[in-house]
Amino acid sequence: MVVRTELTDDEIDRIFRALADATRRDILRRTLEGEATVSQLAAAYDMSFAAVQKHVAVLEGAGLVTKHPQGRERIVRGDPERIRRAQALLDRFEQIWRGRVARLDELLTED
Repeated sequence: MVVRTELTDDEIDRIFRALADATRRDILRRTLEGEATVSQLAAAYDMSFAAVQKHVAVLEGAGLVTKHPQGRERIVRGDPERIRRAQALLDRFEQIWRGRVARLDELLTED
């Protein structure tokens, strides 16, 4: 079995769209620190339960959190592996940028 480590363009788009919202970033932070029910998450925000559910659904669609039933509640957990994969993409961009800066430095220091 081959384990895919590269994110598809569609996955990348969903991740960064999900992270573009401050509430979703906060929900992700909370669920990476420890799992929480949707009700517990909703209590932390000045918005409706349904609005928080929608934010969680966007995060889940991006693969940043998972929801698991526990009785009548849904337990939300952040997925650190998905964050690592997104970070790997950003690291590759940083390497490209650093390479360009290094080449520019070389050009500027040439006689």
